[in-house]
Amino acid sequence: MATTVLAAQEQERVVRGLSFVGNRALDDYTLESAIATTKSSAWARYVIVRWLGLGEKRYFNEIEFRRDVVRLILLYRQSGYMNAVVDTSVRRTARDVYATFRIHEGEPVRVARLEVRGLDSIFNVARLKRDLPLQVGDPFNRFLMQASADTILARLRNSGYPYAEVLRNFDSEAGILKAEVELDAQPGPRMRIGEVMVRGLRHVDTGTVRRVMSVRPGNAFNQEAFYQTQRDLYGMGVFNSVNVVLVDSVAPQETVQRDSTVRALIQVQEGPAHQVRLGLGYATVECFRVQSGWAAHDFLGGARTLDLSARVSKVGAGTPTQTTGLKQFCNPFAGTWTIDTLNYTFGITLRQPAFLSRSHVATLGFVAERRSEFGVYTREAVGGNADVTLNARGRLPVTLGYSYSVGRTTAADGIYCSLFRLCDEASRKFLRDRRQFGAVSVSVVRDRVNSILDPSEGSITTVTFLYASHFVGSQAPYEFNRGEIEVAKYYPIGRRTVFAWRIRGGAILARNIQLTGPPVAYVPPDQRFYGGGPNSVRGYGRNELGPRVYVIRVRDSTAVDPVATRLAGDTVWRGVITAPTGGNTTVVLNAELRFPSPIFAQRMRLGLFVDAGQVWERGDSLTTIHGMRITPGAGVRFATPLGPVRIDAAYNGYPVERGPLLYQPPAPDPIVKIRDSYPPLRAQKSFWQKVVIQIAVGQAF
Repeated sequence: MATTVLAAQEQERVVRGLSFVGNRALDDYTLESAIATTKSSAWARYVIVRWLGLGEKRYFNEIEFRRDVVRLILLYRQSGYMNAVVDTSVRRTARDVYATFRIHEGEPVRVARLEVRGLDSIFNVARLKRDLPLQVGDPFNRFLMQASADTILARLRNSGYPYAEVLRNFDSEAGILKAEVELDAQPGPRMRIGEVMVRGLRHVDTGTVRRVMSVRPGNAFNQEAFYQTQRDLYGMGVFNSVNVVLVDSVAPQETVQRDSTVRALIQVQEGPAHQVRLGLGYATVECFRVQSGWAAHDFLGGARTLDLSARVSKVGAGTPTQTTGLKQFCNPFAGTWTIDTLNYTFGITLRQPAFLSRSHVATLGFVAERRSEFGVYTREAVGGNADVTLNARGRLPVTLGYSYSVGRTTAADGIYCSLFRLCDEASRKFLRDRRQFGAVSVSVVRDRVNSILDPSEGSITTVTFLYASHFVGSQAPYEFNRGEIEVAKYYPIGRRTVFAWRIRGGAILARNIQLTGPPVAYVPPDQRFYGGGPNSVRGYGRNELGPRVYVIRVRDSTAVDPVATRLAGDTVWRGVITAPTGGNTTVVLNAELRFPSPIFAQRMRLGLFVDAGQVWERGDSLTTIHGMRITPGAGVRFATPLGPVRIDAAYNGYPVERGPLLYQPPAPDPIVKIRDSYPPLRAQKSFWQKVVIQIAVGQAF
């Protein structure tokens, strides 16, 4: 009863400090993971901020604290430190506890001899021993001894020995600080795959499964092939569950001779033959959106998947005027709804797994679309594509693709005049005409992250290249080469803190065209690089990083803003339309530290970041864009099933990017350049006017 009362009293004290003294062989993180007593979050520990009352508080339990001493001693003994001693000191106040574990590790018991038996006729034992986690001279760590046995077992089972076992024997003497370890391998019979049985099929034919599987009759037994078969069958998209195992869990008595056979069982459960999808959503720029789809699995046999999809967005009337701050939210009820601004995509996709080889996947698609990029272009096209992903389930898949479409891309007239020197109506109409676009693409992806939605460890590298010319069906002037590379890396720091960085760069080589003016390198607006936005340099709105052009449609005195002109010391026009022109070269660098919030730590995280980047028009001597733009900032992320919802605030201390000012009179008169650099430098902005707010779903990278 007294013990219960004591524990109840201690439960009221918050663990404000937890430390380890004297540990060298095992770090603090390992020791903290082995005990029940845990320290409160940083916001609840440090005197500077804990008065705010924020952060997750952990309470002290006297009974568990005493047991922690035993836990640490056992951990040290398992790690080879048989003479380790653990003492404690606890400083208590009325509400707080500061606990310290004082550790005297002592000298470890070291491995004096490591023998591996039973493998002389199978492996190079000397080389195998060099690859084991436990080595002669190391502290006698029981966990590493188990890992060494598992390493040997895995190699045996991947070399044709399905019933291999590894026995562990050791002789440890704490008095002389030496241990002798023996790993006695019992390979059992070497076996090949005999019969492969497939169970659970209803509609999918057996031949399809056999084309995909890596477990094949006559091959030497390989445990990794069982795992690969399971992954590949799941990847077909037609099975809810897949299990690949041996029929006999122990070696049959008659399998005593070399190269006997073993039976394998592939047990599957098919998913539904048809699937219907329906989704509704809202986005800051796209307003309401509706999407639906219908999929037929095992379409005409062969595990093919036929997918019909439809998506309509920009359903509404209130298109936002900018992509940052509170004005980035679309208000669909701000005016009369129209259909001429709708974006849509209607697609048909046929996917064939095990194409030519069990590791390749082919896709054939047809699409009709109308898509637009905020403030830049609108693309309308009908076409198709054919892709083959080589080594789709491997570590480095490569996708070869060909796409062909007939359509047109329209952009602001000022973009054609400023960027391509085509200021007359006839030339601009030529670029807006419907034409053929054919392209060959190659993409390579190296994905090593631990999560798709919110990675905290690993890296991902993507390299893409696109070639468009008349040789592959592209009509002039849609002829160019486009390459892009992106590398992102994630480093876990502690349990819930992540440091991440990303580098992205791209370049376009285009063919020169000449209409009415000098020859220029033409790249369609929908294929150019743009920067800025919640997933790029966050100090700029979507597509606002890089060169731009300013256009006015009224040039008389009524279009001049007298107040702004007086403040700026130069002419400031009303009704100026700003259009990003993009570039043929881009570089974006991001670095971000993500860590738990002091409040609602399970659902909220904070982020500190620095973004840098620029978009250039390489080869354009008239551009006013020079140097990188660097924008630091901070943000908050809220955890949701769809990924983190992110609100970022970035500081942009740069003046507004300047560009040419054009006057566009009524057609058919040509566009006229008024000045090379606009707008004029205005009065200094306040701090809050330099803060850019971005809202998005998912991490920035």
